[in-house]
Amino acid sequence: MKILVVEDEKRIADNIKKGLELKSHIVDVAYDGYDGYSFAASEEYDVIILDLMLPGKDGVTICKQLRAEGDSTPILMLTAKTLVEDRVNGLDSGADDYLGKPFAFEELIARIHALSRRPQGVLVEELMVGDLTLDPKNYEVKRGSKKIDLSKKEFALLEFLMRTPGTVYSKEELTERVWEFDADVLPNTAQVYIGYLRNKIDKPFPNRKPLIQTVRGFGYKIGE
Repeated sequence: MKILVVEDEKRIADNIKKGLELKSHIVDVAYDGYDGYSFAASEEYDVIILDLMLPGKDGVTICKQLRAEGDSTPILMLTAKTLVEDRVNGLDSGADDYLGKPFAFEELIARIHALSRRPQGVLVEELMVGDLTLDPKNYEVKRGSKKIDLSKKEFALLEFLMRTPGTVYSKEELTERVWEFDADVLPNTAQVYIGYLRNKIDKPFPNRKPLIQTVRGFGYKIGE
């Protein structure tokens, strides 16, 4: 695949480029928004990896311009921001998916492959695991037809798990990925929030198979 990486942190951009090239992809890199937009508008790519915060043009502006011009190239937005509103803005601008920093390279590869298989112009509206659905754009969770109200952090944790169903994460990994910028996070915070989620998406549905599972000695996953 031919991939464009638009990222102003040179170390991150160069590491992504090196890793993707080791996977036999062709990679162009731009370190600011102006060059990123120029590359995207003048070349054809299979996937664009686009940082949200860029000098010159930010990622949202670039994404909106490309979509307004009829460019349906799959866009994966990178963001260090964890607020739901920031992710919603990215998706509203036309991005197909987003990935929070810091991220595992294996997850980046998985997201790229998923985007490359998706018909262009088709945006992800919902995540689904069994009868549980999560709409990242409208901040809505349902099990079957019943709406489930979650706090922002509960939503962020559930969304993270649902983006990689079946993958086991330790409580340390969950804390790093979901609470990465929270100074007052405690060692058992992820474990506590797993309990909160169980109380909302599993316990009220005793006749359905629990979706949040503990893998003893390793961590937690979501799946049927």
